[in-house]
Amino acid sequence: MSRKDTVNTLFMRKPEGSPPVAGVEKNTDRVRTGAISAMGASLQEMTEGARSAAKLQEQLASGSSVVDLDPALIDHSSVSDRISITVDPGFEALVDSMRENGQQVPILVRPQLASPGRFQVAYGRRRLRAAAQLGRTVRAIVQTLTDNELVIAQGKENLDRQDLSYIEKAQFARRLEDGGYDRATIMAALSTDKGDLSRYISIARSIPEYLVQAIGPAPKAGRARWAALVDRAERKQHMLDALITDAEFLSADSDTRFGRIFEMLGGEPAKRKPKAQEWRSPQGRKAARIERDDIQTRIVFDERQVPEFGGYLADRLDDLYAEFTASRKQGGRH
Repeated sequence: MSRKDTVNTLFMRKPEGSPPVAGVEKNTDRVRTGAISAMGASLQEMTEGARSAAKLQEQLASGSSVVDLDPALIDHSSVSDRISITVDPGFEALVDSMRENGQQVPILVRPQLASPGRFQVAYGRRRLRAAAQLGRTVRAIVQTLTDNELVIAQGKENLDRQDLSYIEKAQFARRLEDGGYDRATIMAALSTDKGDLSRYISIARSIPEYLVQAIGPAPKAGRARWAALVDRAERKQHMLDALITDAEFLSADSDTRFGRIFEMLGGEPAKRKPKAQEWRSPQGRKAARIERDDIQTRIVFDERQVPEFGGYLADRLDDLYAEFTASRKQGGRH
């Protein structure tokens, strides 16, 4: 049974022994409305992404060759997923491990068709860098991959072995979109759904690149703290410039740097009580409740008053967000 079938079974199953209702057609699709419809769509998107990654995994398991390559013959991926940092104890540990025990896991590369004899790395850039630093060849799986398969493999390996931080996922998603990749491919690369992908890209486009590079991946900081940081950074730019060039700041690890900046800009935001309002239908009936606080906005529709409207709204989120961002730019807000 597929995941979609499982969802249908959970939300459309009638109690055992329930008699059929006379004169009512058995049309199960009509039951899936509003939030259930939106959730079903998200699950289907995630399923499609998993299928793409699984297909790629099968390709890698068959017909691949492992060879020793000169690191100088391997080019980086056109889309970076990780944030390079000056202080990286994990990389130094990797170098020591490869020096003593050799390279345990091959990297993945594809042939550069436009440059015979050269390759492009899909994943394993830290192992590639460590091998170059040690002056050794690097063990690599050589596989012919399309551009889409390359970024899916790149994202999947990072999620399986060393998860990207929130800001790295956001930056990776933005770079892929800027590179012309469609959202289905980006969702497969990050193993995420349409809603989360929109939030990743929104955050990435709101944060100045210099600030991300100054902080680094900050693996303990999530979306809410990055959003709060951006809001404050816009108001205290002059204070940031002095801090991020300080020698003590630069020698700290990434999470410490995030904490220093966050504290300087005002510390943890005070949580406010959610503001609630109601939305009424054209007939004057209470059709939705809207609650907003510092972290999120919640809209709950009354399916009895506006049936299927919640699902319709969820399906149009990408278009609505595009209209929203366009209106902000036209108004001079960036």
